[in-house]
Formats: sequence, C-alpha cells, structure tokens
Amino acid sequence: MSRSGDRDGWNLLWADEFEGPEGTPPDPARWGYELGDGSAYGNPGWGNAELQHYTDDPANVALDGNGNLAITARRDGDDYTSARIHTRDTFTFTYGRIETRLAVPRGAGLWPAAWALAANIAEVGWPECGEIDVMEHVCRDPRALYGTIHGPGYSGDHGHGRRIELPYEFAADFHVIAVEWDEASLAWSLDGDPFLHVTAADLEPNRWVFDHPVYLLLNLAVGGHFGGAPAPDLALPQTYLVDYVRVYERA
Repeated sequence: MSRSGDRDGWNLLWADEFEGPEGTPPDPARWGYELGDGSAYGNPGWGNAELQHYTDDPANVALDGNGNLAITARRDGDDYTSARIHTRDTFTFTYGRIETRLAVPRGAGLWPAAWALAANIAEVGWPECGEIDVMEHVCRDPRALYGTIHGPGYSGDHGHGRRIELPYEFAADFHVIAVEWDEASLAWSLDGDPFLHVTAADLEPNRWVFDHPVYLLLNLAVGGHFGGAPAPDLALPQTYLVDYVRVYERA
C-alpha cells in the first residue's frame, strides 16, 4: 500500500494514489483520455505503427480496488484495445520530481510507459515541445528499462537516454521510478539508485527545450516500431498496474 506525503527536500505538489472501489474509472478531476488509433489527432498508429485502439472502457482502465490503477490490454479477434490517460487539461507543472510506483505486464509485443509532454505541443509540435520518458519497458526485452528524452535533433530512434540491463525481470515486482528535473538537468533513478543524468550541455549543439510546463501520461501500447510485433503466444488480457503517481516541488 502506498504512502503519500512530503519527502526530504521536496514538498508534495500533486498526487494520485488510485484508492477506490474496483472498477472505478480514474479520477476525472486528474485524468483525461486519448482515444482511438491516433487518426483523430492526425497521428495514425500513434506515430509508431501501434496496433491498439485506446478506450475509456473500465475493462481497459480502472482502479483495481487494491490501491492501483489497472491499464489492461485486450484482444477481440484482430483488434487490440488498451488505454492512454493524461493530465493535459487538469495539471501541468515546470520542474520538480516525478515519482511513480508501478508493475509492468509480461508478453512480447507490449509496451508500457510513464512519460511527460510539454503543454505547448499544440503550438510548436513534436519533438520541438520536448518529451520526458520517465519509464519505458519493452516486454520482449524483459530485463531492460529505458529512460529517454526527445527534442529537436534528438527524437525517435535518436532520442537521448539510456537502456539499462537489470539482473532480474522488470515485471517480477513493483518498482519506484523517479525523475528529478530542474532548469538544466534531468536525473533518473530506479528504486532509489540513479541510472541516468542528462544536462543541457550533453545535448549540444542541439537545444535544451525542457523549460516549459509539462503534463503526465500513462499508457500501455501493443506492437509498434519500438514495442515489436505481438508474439504468437502473447496471452491477453495483460495488465499494467500503477500504485501511485506523485509530483514534488523543491522545499
């Protein structure tokens, strides 16, 4: 069970602990949905040739009654469904600590993520807006974890970040992922152990664009260029659990 509150050097600014009865949708005062296959946003396949349609169906996204958000990928014939939620219209922030405790699913072809996009994306587009990938896990690579940023000159396959090889399967348990963000750096940690630090100087001659408000996203994709084709033996449904998401500001 999660415990909220301030931590050394940080004050809690915003949080969702996902407490509530099983089947309850995520709090609409905190989260909105992106729906479909991306075509309605001018981004079919969500820009990555992904296979899923995102829904707001509680079968795809709801509280599990044990203090977690459950995002579930399902299959109906040739159709895959899942969910992608965001705080674009409810909460944005500039600088601080993003922290989440989560448990990823198993199955080659699944691609869970926790990330942030700049709120000016509608005005300047992607990757000019900047993207912070707090956590990406490609389930066909069960011992790997990715932390990455994308911006002008360092996006897509050329994003700036790190893949770490773990001594265990990432899906075996819950883990705490955090990113601390200030005016000129981003620093990632896994279960309290630092694994990536990026500064503005590291990106030169490309520009540091991480000086604008961002919003949060959680999603579970199926397939795609990065996620890889679903394995023939992929057993669905599979569920991505998020115990909490917290944002802190410097004390």
